[in-house]
Amino acid sequence: MSVAEFNKKKFIDCLSNIQGVSDKFTASTFANLHIFLSLPSTNQTLWQLIDSGESPSIVIASQQTAGRGQWGRNWESTVGGLYMSVAIAKQYGSTIAPNISISQTPQLTLSSAWGIASSLRDYGVPVQVKWPNDLILEHKKLGGILTETRVNKKKISQAVIGVGINWTNSVPDTGINLQSYYRKQSKSEIFSLEMLAAIVFHGLDFGIKQLLESGIESILPSYQQLLINIGQQIVVEDRIGTIVGVTTNGELRVKFNQDSASPLTQPQISSSEIFLKPGTINLGYGQPIPGSQE
Repeated sequence: MSVAEFNKKKFIDCLSNIQGVSDKFTASTFANLHIFLSLPSTNQTLWQLIDSGESPSIVIASQQTAGRGQWGRNWESTVGGLYMSVAIAKQYGSTIAPNISISQTPQLTLSSAWGIASSLRDYGVPVQVKWPNDLILEHKKLGGILTETRVNKKKISQAVIGVGINWTNSVPDTGINLQSYYRKQSKSEIFSLEMLAAIVFHGLDFGIKQLLESGIESILPSYQQLLINIGQQIVVEDRIGTIVGVTTNGELRVKFNQDSASPLTQPQISSSEIFLKPGTINLGYGQPIPGSQE
């Protein structure tokens, strides 16, 4: 499949048509947008542009040849998908971003996922989120988010948030693209990759602004309403627990029944509720999760 060039003007036109987007924001986005046919990684390229002294806010590529997912996993980034990276400190001002401590890094991913999912739902796509960084449609992976940060004196001095969304690209069995979803629907409200990019960028912008202006507490209740893992049973050190939510620091809350403990494991997990950091457990894909919300 040939690599089609992403249409910058069409993207900006779509962005300007989204309710609540100002002309000033659209002009700033246009001035700081970098488009590429093919890159190893949009996150990597955005960091390189920042280090070279340029002031880009967004990098978009039609394909990635060495895309990365969470925890360094390979992210398949074939032609037809949306591959976008956004520089938070450049976009939101260095006086705001450093107020986030390093321990709050997962909040950037959480708020981005919530904002993007909410924005897509406004356009009729019933996206949910899977802890910690995936966007889910019909119990399959529609996209993912990768947050990378730089830290100075235990504060985040700059962050790059990468987003990959399946549009028409090929996907594995655990994935889904929007076009295959739309083929089963009576209508679609997203008509192009550029429109999808505008909706996703606006959602990410909305989520990050909400985090920086009002705190994670303003996001967490509605984030958890979209969390597909609520009610899912998992095994932690031979004990069966139920996922009940996410903490303000982005940790997974798992509650154990009193009768789920065994004499061998009680000394290891004595609390009736524990918190799991991102990357410590794989929650899987593909099947409806008992107790999950639609």
